[in-house]
Amino acid sequence: KRGLVLFFVLLFVLIGFGPSYAARDKDTIVLVQGVDPTTMDPHNHMETPAWNVHIQLFDSLLQRDSNIKIEKLMAESYRILNDTTWEFKIRKGVKFHNGEDCKAANFKFSLERMSDPKNKLRQTVFQGIIDKVEVMDDYTFRIITKKPYPVMDAMLSVYGQPLPIKYFEEKGAAHFSTNPIGTGPYKFVRWVKDDYILLEANENYFRGAPKIKKVMFRPIPEATTRVAALQTQEADIITNIPPHLMKLMDWKGRSFVSKVPSVRVIFMAFDMTKGGPVANKKVREAIAMGIDMKTNIKKVLEGNGVLLGSPLTDKHFGYDPSVKPHEYNPEKAKKLLAEAGYAKGFDLPINSPNGRYLNDKEMAEAVAGDLLKIGINARVQTHEWGTYMNRMYSHNNPPMYLLGWGNTSFDADFTINPLMHTGLVLSNISIPKLDTLLDQGISTMDPKKRLQIYSAATKVIKEEVPWAWSYQQVDIYGVNERVNWKARTDERLVVFDMSFKK
Repeated sequence: KRGLVLFFVLLFVLIGFGPSYAARDKDTIVLVQGVDPTTMDPHNHMETPAWNVHIQLFDSLLQRDSNIKIEKLMAESYRILNDTTWEFKIRKGVKFHNGEDCKAANFKFSLERMSDPKNKLRQTVFQGIIDKVEVMDDYTFRIITKKPYPVMDAMLSVYGQPLPIKYFEEKGAAHFSTNPIGTGPYKFVRWVKDDYILLEANENYFRGAPKIKKVMFRPIPEATTRVAALQTQEADIITNIPPHLMKLMDWKGRSFVSKVPSVRVIFMAFDMTKGGPVANKKVREAIAMGIDMKTNIKKVLEGNGVLLGSPLTDKHFGYDPSVKPHEYNPEKAKKLLAEAGYAKGFDLPINSPNGRYLNDKEMAEAVAGDLLKIGINARVQTHEWGTYMNRMYSHNNPPMYLLGWGNTSFDADFTINPLMHTGLVLSNISIPKLDTLLDQGISTMDPKKRLQIYSAATKVIKEEVPWAWSYQQVDIYGVNERVNWKARTDERLVVFDMSFKK
């Protein structure tokens, strides 16, 4: 153990922390994620590493507490007037970091910006949903939807952060994406891309000044280097730690491990829209049956994953436990390949990030190894995270790719719809009967009927095999002993709720 510790310390010294090292002091909490955000625009990404930065800078109408219950944040109250009208009253006296007042007009500006497809934002959740936003007075507004939308409160606990209209219109979206201004507990100081992001406390925050004065986010893709940063106490919280490194963080008096079953689903998806072997359902079935995921989870993740039969975990509304994973049956997989006309196999690139999720590259490599055994020439191609997401948004990761999805709305719609509905932002799938069910599910207010719809939807997914497999990730964090914090199931790093031990 001492030899490993010394190795990591030396590795850390050799690599160094660059300019950000000088910015660290006892009043700064350093949070290390595997990747850097792609933007500071809270409406133009679908990435947890970006959300973890943005929740410090921006406030939403509602939020989830540490027990994942929805609670009011910027909203003072809200009510459903009818199936298509939600009314919100917001707090008075809240100001943006530049001194602009935050009023109902700011929410109208943001929500209508997000719902307009002409803006080409990566967050498309309100497109085709919101008809208009009506300002009733400075602190009251109504959201009118085109059809019933039962998950508005869940979505507004994640999306719809207000922007300072004057600043945004004067500077433009490009400037805002690197120089953000919100109403949140922390103010933006600087961003050195792929090195660090520095924030400072908003002493005039409407819920009171934060206990921690400065926040630094650092992207470190290599897990061993993240662990080294924690061991030398240059980091306070590190994410996505491989199980075999947990013992190095359980160091009495210096650091400890905090782990929790996540709301994140890791999956291997097919691009069904570009032809080739995976456009054939028998081929997709063969691949699903040719991968030994129980063993892969045991070996690659050391058991820190829960194999799923659908895109949903038991924490999501709409989960149906009767839908089971595809069986591991390599002999049947070979027969299906032969029936599909691929008895001699074919070349299969598998795209994967490296360092974004727990042992993501290693899992992709294990999958490729399984597929080689059934005659498919699978090979893994890894990509830097920013490049990978650009490829995802432009639908350019065929024919097969590994991705994760953290559904913090906790509703089936927000997993299945954006990832599997024809034509949506991250979907490379087109299954008409699934589209019909998804359209019904998101426009039905009755919870019992919605459960039936999503049960049917998950059965269609099992039948059509748009994903080879999925599993629920167990999140593993390393935490400096000086920090009061424990892991949340929604992956959020809420610094306002953290403090340093005295």
